[in-house]
Amino acid sequence: MATAVVRYTAAAITDRGRKRASNEDAFGYSVEDGVYVVCDGMGGAAAGEIASSLAVDEVLRLVSERRAETSGILPNIAAAAVDAANEAIHSRAQRNLRLSGMGTTLVGLLAEERQAWILNIGDSRCYRLRSNRIQQCTQDHSLVEEQIRLGRMTRAEAARSPLRNVITRALGTQGTVTPDVIEIETEPGDVFLLCSDGLTRELSDEKIECVMNSCMTLDEMCAQLVQAANKAGGHDNITCLIVRVD
Repeated sequence: MATAVVRYTAAAITDRGRKRASNEDAFGYSVEDGVYVVCDGMGGAAAGEIASSLAVDEVLRLVSERRAETSGILPNIAAAAVDAANEAIHSRAQRNLRLSGMGTTLVGLLAEERQAWILNIGDSRCYRLRSNRIQQCTQDHSLVEEQIRLGRMTRAEAARSPLRNVITRALGTQGTVTPDVIEIETEPGDVFLLCSDGLTRELSDEKIECVMNSCMTLDEMCAQLVQAANKAGGHDNITCLIVRVD
């Protein structure tokens, strides 16, 4: 039986939020190369902005170059791209003491026909909407998430914890880092949301699901999510990247 040909469309938006003086989030995507990335940087003296931008640029650059040069396996190309981004951030921080300790989360989607791979480092997230229901595809690399998994903290306690911003894995803070890689098969009608925690700290999964089920364009959907997060407090930078499978 012939496999249905699918195509991908995408839209994205990033916003400083209502409380932060600058925006340390970054995003980038190439529908042609099948790569979509959101990063949330950390570090003082604008280091977070540098780390997130470096990560996005390196991943897009290397995936684009490798796909043009070879028919290599996409997850292997992605792994090499993550290594390159980690090295770029880590070496930059070592050369400049002002940037010491800078790093970034990374959540990415790589797609090739009906196959896709989700990459995750940190607490930015990927959700998938299928049959009108959203599912969180990634697992946060955070201190409170570890406590929840160990049964030492409830979701409600985690949401109030002063340690909720502490992540246990980041890109660029160490010489090497290993992302979670999740392989999935996409279906026509699937909608993926890549987002920074500035969105998920403000909006429940139910609210996100409601917006993603609306009859909006992808651009309108991104804008509506950011608007809702700002209305709920906008305590952090907010980034949404939405990818639809048609």
